[in-house]
Amino acid sequence: MDDELEIIFNETAFKHGVTEADIRWAFKTFKYDQLVEGEENKYLLLGFNIQGNLIEVIYKEINDHRVNVFHAMPCRNVLFPLLGT
Repeated sequence: MDDELEIIFNETAFKHGVTEADIRWAFKTFKYDQLVEGEENKYLLLGFNIQGNLIEVIYKEINDHRVNVFHAMPCRNVLFPLLGT
């Protein structure tokens, strides 16, 4: 992701207490960002919130410089293997 990325937020992105600032920071600090297997335009991003805790963010790409985030929450243990550690 580049610095010019426009992030649009669905209200559902905040359902689990993750803030807009957390999500924006996760896009700057991501360690994993891939298309979800079997999905045409759904991406999973693992990055850090502003407190340094790993969060998971699910978004759809609108175009090269714009995404729509509709889910964010603290990272579940089942996703840790995606980090390669």
